[in-house]
Amino acid sequence: MQYTRVYADTLGETHYGEVEVALSSVDFAPPALPVNLSALHTATRWGFCHFPAGWSGPWHRTPQRQFFCLLYGEMEVQVSDGEVRKFGPGSMVLHEDTTGKGHLSRVVGPTDALTVMVQLPADRPGEESAAEEGPH
Repeated sequence: MQYTRVYADTLGETHYGEVEVALSSVDFAPPALPVNLSALHTATRWGFCHFPAGWSGPWHRTPQRQFFCLLYGEMEVQVSDGEVRKFGPGSMVLHEDTTGKGHLSRVVGPTDALTVMVQLPADRPGEESAAEEGPH
């Protein structure tokens, strides 16, 4: 499976990258049949984030590393290198641009957008450093 990330390079420019996640068959909850599961990572907090129709956020950085999983609605995000992407229900975006120029975001279409937001630790034990690596 894949998810999208927003990150800042060493010059502060923000970009998109794609991260491939390996899944392995695991007896996660016997006697239920095995499921395909990724490695598990630490999260610090989670919550729902509601964006009303017409909402827009000017250039800003994410306050901390966090995943946004879009439940409904559609959002558009522009990174500082100029690339614009639209995300619909089921999209997962990891925002890691805690430094640099940040990104623009807005709700597109006539409906509100609702996300599950999962905040992650600032350090990444056992994970690569995003700011230095570029796209995965």
